[in-house]
Formats: sequence, C-alpha cells, structure tokens
Amino acid sequence: MRKKKKTDALDLLILLIMLLVIAVMLYPFLLIVASSLSDPVLVMQNKVHIIPKGITLQNYKMIFQKSDIWTSYFNTILYTVVGTLIGLVLTVLTAYPLSRSKFTGKNKFSMLIAFTMIFTGGIVPNFMVVRTLNWIDTIWAVTVPGCMSAYYLIVTRTFFESIPSSLEESAKIDGANDFQILGKIILPLSGPIVATLTLFYAVTYWNSFFGPLIYLNSKSKYPLQIMLRSMLIEGNMADFAGQVDTGNLMVATSIKYTCIVVTSLPIICVYPFLQKYFVKGVMVGAVKG
Repeated sequence: MRKKKKTDALDLLILLIMLLVIAVMLYPFLLIVASSLSDPVLVMQNKVHIIPKGITLQNYKMIFQKSDIWTSYFNTILYTVVGTLIGLVLTVLTAYPLSRSKFTGKNKFSMLIAFTMIFTGGIVPNFMVVRTLNWIDTIWAVTVPGCMSAYYLIVTRTFFESIPSSLEESAKIDGANDFQILGKIILPLSGPIVATLTLFYAVTYWNSFFGPLIYLNSKSKYPLQIMLRSMLIEGNMADFAGQVDTGNLMVATSIKYTCIVVTSLPIICVYPFLQKYFVKGVMVGAVKG
C-alpha cells in the first residue's frame, strides 16, 4: 500500500511538471494568436493575454490584400517542396549503402559525414561556391546548399540497418538489383523515417531565413520569412495605415503578431498528420543509435 501511494505521488508530480511545461510552451503562442485577432488598441494597452478581446479580422485582411504576401507564399511552398524532395532523395540514396555491411569503407564515410556536424565550411566559402555556379538570385541558391543534413542521414542509416538483411538476400536470389531492392522493399518498409525526414526538411526550408537573405536579390523571389522581415524590421508598415502616427504603430504591433501566425500555421496544420510516423522514426533512430 505504501509503495502504491509513493508511485501515485510520483505520477502526480510528473503530471504537474508536464502540465507546467505545456503551459509555458503554449502561453506565448496563445498570446500571439489572441493578439492577432484582437483590437490593436487593446493590444497596445497590454489588455490581451490568451483570450482575444475586441475580435477583428482586419489584421489578416491587411496582410492578405498585399499581393507580395501571396507571391512570397508561393515562393516558400516552391522552395519547400523542391528542397524537401532533393533532401529526401539524397539522404535515402546515401543512407542505404552506408547501412549495408558489404559497402567497403562505410565506417570511414560515416566518420567523414559525422565530422561535418562539428566543422562546417562556413558562410564565405558557401557564398563563393554559389556565386561561382551563377546561382545567386535563383531557386537553387535556396534549396541546394545544405540540402542534406548529416544528422538526418545518420538517423536514416540507423533505420535502414533495422530492416532484416534476409529480405534483401531473398530479392537478390530472385534477380533484383540494388535500385529495385531499395525501391520495392526498403522504401515501402520505411514509411516512418520517410515521414520524419519529410517533416524535418519541410520545416527547415519553410523557416529558412539566412540563405534567402544573402542569396536572393529580387523581391519577387522572396520567401515568406524575408517578406515579413521587410514588413516588420525595415518599418514598411506605412502601406497598411496610410500615415505614420500612433494608429499606425498600433496596427504595426498587431500585424507583427498576425505575421507570426500566418508563417507558423501551415506547418502546425501538417504536423498532426505526420506525428505518428514522426515519433516512430525518431524512436528507432534513438534506440538503434
């Protein structure tokens, strides 16, 4: 009985700690959402917390009436889709041979890949390579540099190692080559890790900021993050209110919160559909690694 009470008390403590963590994590986001839906005057007066007051959609109307926002949305989706596809293909094609014991020198290659997690080429060499390839102000400057993560590669390799080699041997007896084995056996069994990689890469490209900032010059090619930067940091808020005054400042503050919601919402909507595979893929990598 005493042991059971001790266990119940421990469970209650863990539950309280988790609820506290959830509250700390959720409060900033709820505050941002509430502020984006509230009257700018009340937001400036710090009267809005987690419940919207003076609910209005005017902030969202102001943002989506800007044609530049729609263009940047399209650019962000394009960069995310292309970059994620490139990352998936390169990661899978590299991780598969590294997961096979017959691959000569796989340990040395794995060490070199892990080395890049600690020491990187740096900003200047990357910029020089992009400029030499004439990729400045193109989609390739945003999607190709850093398109394959060493960490994601190691996790994928670990997952592939968990697939029984007997399946591969049986396929080879039937005359299948390596690409057929990868496409018809390995990948169909790798749904969790593929979903995990898709989410990882998609979030990375969707939130990409520094690359587009230094490689893109044309405003028509800006992704959402850079477009919002030009609206918020550079003070280009006069277009929304028509004049620079206290009212403009209030509108700018509300639009700041609205921009955060607009940027985050797509990824938040996608995550629940991939959560099951995401958790499984990460757990396999953690246990096997």
